[in-house]
Amino acid sequence: MFHKRKKISVIGSGFVGSTAAHWAAQKELGDVVLLDINEGSAKGKALDLFEASPIEGFDSMVKGTSKYEDIADSDVVILTAGLPRKPGMSRDDLLATNAKIVKDCSEGIKKYAPNSVVIVVSNPLDAMAYVCKQVTGFPRERIIGMAGVLDGARFRSFIAEEANVSVKDVQAFVLGGHGDTMVPMPRHCSIGGVPLTEMLTADKIEALVQRTRTGGAEIVGLLKTGSAYYAPSASAVQMAEAILKNQNRILPCAVELNGEYGMKGLFIGVLCKLGGHGVESVVELKLNETERAGLENSMKAVKELVEALEKIQY
Repeated sequence: MFHKRKKISVIGSGFVGSTAAHWAAQKELGDVVLLDINEGSAKGKALDLFEASPIEGFDSMVKGTSKYEDIADSDVVILTAGLPRKPGMSRDDLLATNAKIVKDCSEGIKKYAPNSVVIVVSNPLDAMAYVCKQVTGFPRERIIGMAGVLDGARFRSFIAEEANVSVKDVQAFVLGGHGDTMVPMPRHCSIGGVPLTEMLTADKIEALVQRTRTGGAEIVGLLKTGSAYYAPSASAVQMAEAILKNQNRILPCAVELNGEYGMKGLFIGVLCKLGGHGVESVVELKLNETERAGLENSMKAVKELVEALEKIQY
């Protein structure tokens, strides 16, 4: 019986896109297509990555293209196209420019990969996932924003460093929009199964929460010429792997809410079960007053972003 390999298409061959292609190929999740309007960039990076396969020993074809027909039959599409942040810019400053880019990409996905699950990475994340959903008309299970996995990874790495423990033993997650209003959830964090509150003081935890909120800006400030790409691309590929291998992972993702947490029609970061269909279900938590206030504040910020988006002719 012949089994076809899975197919992962990555749109945008910048730092995030090319690094996502790298992680996906190295993990042998399937064959990888790297698409960019700059054909030379996509083809050059794809060829370079494919030539690493004998050294690293991975069996994944990697192909670069500028043609949307090459993404046909993709199981997963990772959408990274758009401008990155520069120092002093918020993610929201990218709204108008990236909305147009994401709209064009979404039209290509709708036409050539109508059965794919789309993982949106472009910023401002919650609004770009909304654009992708509007343009493709895909069901909510198949348009997922990557933010929570990244924010959670930042939170976990900061906790591990502060507590001087292995990152493998730190569990933590973040809810809400991808930006300054995100809601890290220290009450649900643990180190080796022990609640974080028993391992670190309240002051230390609060400092880690703040650093997580500004984690992206910290890197933008250091790089000065762009934004983070190793952790964002690894986060998108972890989500892709959960879908391609039908793992039913519980991961924080931005999905269009349909009544959960009292919200409808907006993409908000919540815990989801990710499996073969994309979002298999949303895990709705009982929040305390502080957490609920934080999440409502975050929803308000996302709502304002989408309202601003709807005033733009993109």
